[in-house]
Amino acid sequence: MDAFYASVEQRDRPELRGRPVIVGADPKGRGVVSAASYEARRFGVNSAMPIGRAARLCPDAVFLPVDMDKYARVSGDIMAILSEYSPLLEPISVDEAFLDVTGTERLLGPPLEVARTIKARLHRDVGLTASAGVAPNKFLAKLASDLRKPDGLVEVKAEQEGAFLRELPIERLWGVGRVTAHDLRAMGIETIGQLARVPVGVLAKRFGKWGTLLHELAHGRDDRPVEPFAAPKSMGAEETFAEDTRDAEELRRTLLAQAERVARELREEGYAGRTVTLKLRFADFQTITRSLTGEATQDGLEVFRRAFALLDRVARVKPVRLIGVSVSGLIQGGPAQLSLFSAAAARRDRVARAADRLARRFGDRALIAASLLERPQKTSKPGP
Repeated sequence: MDAFYASVEQRDRPELRGRPVIVGADPKGRGVVSAASYEARRFGVNSAMPIGRAARLCPDAVFLPVDMDKYARVSGDIMAILSEYSPLLEPISVDEAFLDVTGTERLLGPPLEVARTIKARLHRDVGLTASAGVAPNKFLAKLASDLRKPDGLVEVKAEQEGAFLRELPIERLWGVGRVTAHDLRAMGIETIGQLARVPVGVLAKRFGKWGTLLHELAHGRDDRPVEPFAAPKSMGAEETFAEDTRDAEELRRTLLAQAERVARELREEGYAGRTVTLKLRFADFQTITRSLTGEATQDGLEVFRRAFALLDRVARVKPVRLIGVSVSGLIQGGPAQLSLFSAAAARRDRVARAADRLARRFGDRALIAASLLERPQKTSKPGP
């Protein structure tokens, strides 16, 4: 979908159409941009940009808070339409999905025509534009869908992968960020076509297994199938502080609340995870992650213990802007299926599930850990 959150808001509020719209944090705060309309993008505003910078670049924009419940409902309508064209539907986010239409030609026509039909259907029934890529594999389809936004449609035919990729910059490859792009350019590689001519052994020696994957992608090869209802790779939570902080107690309390929130989501979805990852962003925007792997867990206290152990090892010489925790290496199953599930952990699980039931009935703040409550300020006793 094109600028999904912002487009939904413009659809629902006609007075916003044609105006720059930025969805995300309070522009007076310290969060980030979640979505920017194409009118706002002309001013240089992009997703994940600090909201304060977006406000400086586009001071006349309309700033709106994220309404995730609404976007999820619209996403459900979109996915329902896509599922009518093939059962092989793999959502990869709230506004993006892969659809495998192999073998549907006699019923639906050629893939390019199917894409045109779906785009027209989404515009008519949901009131939003989408960009589509039609290609022999997921990597090429994703890349093609991004090339002519908004309302784009790009087809990459079989046997034309090399010609399609040849002149594209290396940043178009999945996983090539600023650091990898810098390393590739240091080798004299600017385009995907140039990368494709580098022997795989050279790339593997320089980048390890990642170099072999780069070689495959540079040739347009990707054998991953479209997997309906794929399990999530991780679940997490993060928070940007109103002010940069060095306060160890504030970091601890925030991390505990996040761990409990992530654990609740794990239990609700029927997963447990082996790897806990701590994320820290400092005042100068340097961002680090640290991970710890152990027995699979869906226990908020255990998630917190691992995350706090990671936090304790980080030398925090700079104030912290953002903190987050995530759990990955997910497996399905509750405590009965987890190995080495101790009696103490089982008791905590029963308490946690009781708290989950109360939260579903009375709201997330029905039960709050005592350590998360604000402590009353101490007052001095009056003199005699």
